[in-house]
Amino acid sequence: MQLRFPFHIAGIHSDNGSEFINHHLARWCEHRQISFTRGRAAHSNDQAFAEQKNWSIVRRNVGYYRYDTARELDLLNQLWALVSVQVNLFLPQQKLVSKTRHGARVSKRHDTAATPWARLTGSHADLIDDHDRTRIHALAHDTDLEALKHQIADLQANLLELARRRGILDRRAKTNHVYLSRRKMTPPKRASINESTNRTTRAS
Repeated sequence: MQLRFPFHIAGIHSDNGSEFINHHLARWCEHRQISFTRGRAAHSNDQAFAEQKNWSIVRRNVGYYRYDTARELDLLNQLWALVSVQVNLFLPQQKLVSKTRHGARVSKRHDTAATPWARLTGSHADLIDDHDRTRIHALAHDTDLEALKHQIADLQANLLELARRRGILDRRAKTNHVYLSRRKMTPPKRASINESTNRTTRAS
């Protein structure tokens, strides 16, 4: 990852999982003079910029199923490489500029939408060396966006098929499934000819 980033890594702010909090990563950061901090447990705002992508990037691409076989890992590695190109080079995003509260009403103001690569080259061009700038410009120019979307869709379909074969795909019942199944619907009862339509317990 360090070699793939088009800028210098000055610090790492991680989550609290053992995949981050371990001696290997601490030793790696110490040797390279990279600051290493972590967020507090149960405080998602400590990693707000990463946590906000859990739905828009992760769940929208792979869902909530658990993928833990070697074949699924291979598909995920292929998928994330393609999603990274799609998100960072082609998908414009907006950043929150200000948020003001007037009683119960919250007003938010966002900046002009731009891709992450456009923001990096526009606002922080001094952080990128010429080699990475040329490489990523060539990648954006040579990438066929339509073919990229088809490749992502094919990988997602393969992941879903593997999950289906393992029997972890359960169709979620609709909120009105009882009504649709007609289990609560009884045939209407019609009054006979000589039957009064007035309730006997009702005061007249």
